[in-house]
Amino acid sequence: MKTDLSINFAGIKFKNPVFTASGTFGYGYEIADLIPLKKLGGIVTKTITLQPRSGNPQPRIAEVEGGLLNTIGLQNIGVKAFVEEPLEKLSKIGVPVIVSVAGAVAEEYTETVQILSMQKGISVVELNLSCPNLKKKIICHDLSLMQNIIKSVKKVSRVPVIAKLSPLVTDISELALTAQNAGADGITLTNTYPAMAIDVKNFKPRLSTVKGGMSGACVKPMSIRCVYDAYQRIKIPIIGCGGIMTGGDAVEFILAGAAAVSVGSASLVSPENLIKIIDEIESILKYKNIKSIKEIIGIVKNT
Repeated sequence: MKTDLSINFAGIKFKNPVFTASGTFGYGYEIADLIPLKKLGGIVTKTITLQPRSGNPQPRIAEVEGGLLNTIGLQNIGVKAFVEEPLEKLSKIGVPVIVSVAGAVAEEYTETVQILSMQKGISVVELNLSCPNLKKKIICHDLSLMQNIIKSVKKVSRVPVIAKLSPLVTDISELALTAQNAGADGITLTNTYPAMAIDVKNFKPRLSTVKGGMSGACVKPMSIRCVYDAYQRIKIPIIGCGGIMTGGDAVEFILAGAAAVSVGSASLVSPENLIKIIDEIESILKYKNIKSIKEIIGIVKNT
C-alpha cells in the first residue's frame, strides 16, 4: 500500500508534513551536503529582520536535562542581504520555502514582508510574534498589536501569512482565534518556553542574558496541549512544534490537530533526524493501514 504524506497548508502543496524549525537550521541551504534537502516537506528559515542583527553575546546556548536553552537574539544578515544570496540558493532546492520574519516595531514587519514579496521562491511567510529572547514584551501578548501586524502584513504579502505564537498565555485557543480573525492563514504552535539555568561551579547563569528559550523533548507535552486546544476553536491550519524528536512525536502533534510539524532541536542533534522522522511517520501509517496523513489530523477528541 502506498502512503500519501502530502498535505495542503494554506493553499500550498507540501510533499510531506515535516518542516525545519526557524532558528535551528540556519537559512536552510547550508545543510545540503549532509542530508537530501529535497526530501523535506518545507524549509523554514531563521528569522529575518529589516536590518542585520548581531544577536546576543556569548554564551548563547546551554544544554540542560531534557532539552536546550538558547538566547540567540535573532542574529541574521537582514532582509536585503537575505534576498541577494540565501534566498537564491534556497529557491534552487525544489522545496517550499517559509521565511520567518520579525521586527522591533510593527512597521518593520510590514516593510520586511514588502521587500520579500517582490522576490520569487517564497511560498509562505511566518511572522515570529513570540520570540522570548528580546528585551521587550512578547508581541503576541498584546492582542491589538498582534492584530495590527497581521492585518498590515496581509495587505502587502503575495503569499500566505502564518503567525507563530507564544504558549505563555492563559488560553492559547483565544490567542489562536485572535490571529485567525486578524487574517492569518495559519499558525505555528509553539515557540520556546522562557527558562534559565545556573552553573553551580561558578554560581553564574549559563546564558549571557540569564534567561532564554527552552526547547527539546521536555516541552513536547505542553506544546501538544497547545495544538489540541487551538484546533478545537480555529479553522486555519496549524504547524506544531516543540520537542519533536521522532516520527512518533510528530504523529502525536498531528493527531492533536497539527497539519504539519516543525523540527528544531532534533535537527541540531543530527540533521539526519529530519529524514528519519519522515520515514518513521510513513512506517506508523503503514502499520496502522492508513492511506493518507490527512486522515489522522485532529482525530483525537475529548471523550
